[in-house]
Amino acid sequence: MNAFKNTGLAYLWLAIALLIVDQVSKIIVVDNFYLGESIAVTDFFNLTYVHNYGAAFSFLADSGGWQRWFFTAIAIFAVVLISIWLKRTDKSQTALVIGFNCILGGAAGNLVDRVAYGYVVDFLDFTIPLYGRWPAFNVADMAIVIGAGLVLLDAFINKQEDTKDES
Repeated sequence: MNAFKNTGLAYLWLAIALLIVDQVSKIIVVDNFYLGESIAVTDFFNLTYVHNYGAAFSFLADSGGWQRWFFTAIAIFAVVLISIWLKRTDKSQTALVIGFNCILGGAAGNLVDRVAYGYVVDFLDFTIPLYGRWPAFNVADMAIVIGAGLVLLDAFINKQEDTKDES
């Protein structure tokens, strides 16, 4: 029980909450949109139901099907590895453990899609000034990006603290 109280697993509730929000949002889209349907919410944001058979930016989406199992294996590896890191990380490293739990929840959300459907359900569709239309994404993708940002922030903060300690 101490592993949950004193380690990064104390924030596991965040990963579970993100997984639930991700899956519920995808179920709502799948149940209420037909594939390819797009509803303009603002001038720069649409809800657009798409299937992503690849990874980020639809990388390897047209590769004949093997990529489903490749990305499933990567996601399983990530979930296991992050869970081990969380168990070995003291919960006092707040940015790091929140970041890891965000990545864990997002990876698990997209893993559920790949296992259940063979693709990831994406629906958040933005047009970015000076760039154009951004590839559609989902709540799990946002959690992964936010989590990676927090992990990087923690690395920067800890490097700064290590530099101060050495002085």
